[in-house]
Amino acid sequence: MAIEDDVLVIGGGIAGLSSAIAAAETGARTRLITHKQSTLGNASGLVDVLGYAPDDDTPRADPYDAIAQLPAEHPYSKVGADAVREGLALFDDAVGDRYRGSHSAANALVPTHAGSVKPTARYPRSTAPGLVSDDRDMLLVGIDSVTGFDAPMAADHLSAVGVPFDVRGETVRFPKSFPQDADVTRYARALDRDESVDDGTVREVLADRVEAVLEDERRVGFPAMLGDSRHEAVRTELQDRLGVDVFEVPTGPPSLPGLRLEDALYDAAEDAGVRITSGNPIVDFDADGGRVQQVLMDRLGSEVAYEAQQYVLATGGPVGGGIESDRDVVEESIFGLPVEHPEDRYEWFDDDVWGDHAYTEFGVSVDDDLRPVAGEEVQFENLRAAGNVIGGYDFATEKSGCGVSLATGYVAGSEAGELT
Repeated sequence: MAIEDDVLVIGGGIAGLSSAIAAAETGARTRLITHKQSTLGNASGLVDVLGYAPDDDTPRADPYDAIAQLPAEHPYSKVGADAVREGLALFDDAVGDRYRGSHSAANALVPTHAGSVKPTARYPRSTAPGLVSDDRDMLLVGIDSVTGFDAPMAADHLSAVGVPFDVRGETVRFPKSFPQDADVTRYARALDRDESVDDGTVREVLADRVEAVLEDERRVGFPAMLGDSRHEAVRTELQDRLGVDVFEVPTGPPSLPGLRLEDALYDAAEDAGVRITSGNPIVDFDADGGRVQQVLMDRLGSEVAYEAQQYVLATGGPVGGGIESDRDVVEESIFGLPVEHPEDRYEWFDDDVWGDHAYTEFGVSVDDDLRPVAGEEVQFENLRAAGNVIGGYDFATEKSGCGVSLATGYVAGSEAGELT
């Protein structure tokens, strides 16, 4: 016998979570099924709506200005600017005061670990003192044993792009030694626990070493490693000891801001009443009369059926596993939905590694209700898509990934819930 719900969301990333929360808030009995850990742990933790318009290298001050000019196949054109605002409102309610940026419709400018400036709509509270619009001088501090953040280089790059303040970079030694393959989570745990070292504790000694290189700067940026479960306490203590604002610079995977965001959204989903089933993949489905009847989960070699009135597909793009390809074909991975792509696979890529690669826009086509289509034919009446499984946009170039996920997740989830 199948396990029954009103709405079934497949996928545990930001699109799936926002879909599930939106569906649950309509009163629908909602389940989220996720196979693997989401890609949020590989993301910066920043929530971008639209940093750059297509074919325009100029950062967008107002992300909503450009939405009306986007191509018809772009997900934002399908759902409209109001859905973007509603998706962000859902996000703000879910994460509470962990994030900043809701006071304004304009993008904020956040320094990255590479020393570039990223336009973004929402940013963690721990990032806020580092905004580029703030004209206070800045010291960036790298840790010699932590790769992925070269503070002097990042400072040079920020100076080169013309930020309105002086910025320097220094590298210090972490108070405690770890194996060479230790990632930032080990450093974060040491700061969470404030582990003992010869001259005190890791927080005390780290503050002493930074104070020794601090000049007249009024804010200090570290790579995003300042604690995990107790990161606000770590940052507050460093601020108190240094007497200046302390902030985190988003870094690459594993990304503590991304993992913190994942935890916050799962907590919000559970608070909304979403039932979460994790650890096993959906591998097949049954359909009849143009509707999905049930999906089948592979649980240790046995198939378990899950049945719902409405389904939301939020399994991600090629990176998340929602879109699969071989040498000849590209298609969606569960329902076999068609994905438009050039017949010649050599046209999937550009010769320039930094060029415009066609594969970045691979995904399913949808109608205005986010139902997957082939041509103009709706594939299943009760299936909607959300997030990066939808094609027609390049989230990496546009800096629009989380915004599309939130907007389409909100629309797909709320419409699915209202139909039950």
